[in-house]
Amino acid sequence: MGANSAVSVRLPARTLKTRDGIFEIDLNLNGAALRWRVRPSETLLDALRRNGWRGAKRGCDTGECGSCTVIIDGRPMLSCLLPAVAAHGRDITTIEGLGGTSNPHPIQQAFAETGAVQCGFCIPGMILSAKSLLDENTDPSPRQIRHALDGNLCRCTGYVKQIEAVSLAAQRIRRGSPAGSRKRRAAASSGRT
Repeated sequence: MGANSAVSVRLPARTLKTRDGIFEIDLNLNGAALRWRVRPSETLLDALRRNGWRGAKRGCDTGECGSCTVIIDGRPMLSCLLPAVAAHGRDITTIEGLGGTSNPHPIQQAFAETGAVQCGFCIPGMILSAKSLLDENTDPSPRQIRHALDGNLCRCTGYVKQIEAVSLAAQRIRRGSPAGSRKRRAAASSGRT
């Protein structure tokens, strides 16, 4: 089963527990129910990277660049600003949960095909911001795309190629690309349509 076809697993409600100043949190990361131990001062970005999820990048640590963007409960969020403990009971998607080289998500494919990827540092955040937009609106205007990508800084480009990539991905998702069809089937089977 590919990353794009993973069905989200709902975590049972559980009270947040702490022992010796360390919190134990339950989260759904890329479709897998996990339990992590986190320090009170630890950000979600730190916890993700400490646990091997390195797609979210450390850029500014102030919420200005968007390189650390992840999707939490369907919304793009800056993991450098979010305390890890706030991830308890939440559904989180990182770039690793979207697709891979052998089975890319339509957004990833479009970014590669349009030349929207330069150094690659900002791209995971941009792709996840675009995914959140396209999950809500599969026919966005260029203005809506610019607004969705607004919190993601890229020092390599003028954003033209990224806007083209999101438009191309939207077009393919509307037409029912194989990855887009899998996403719709997975959403329907999990009750999210």
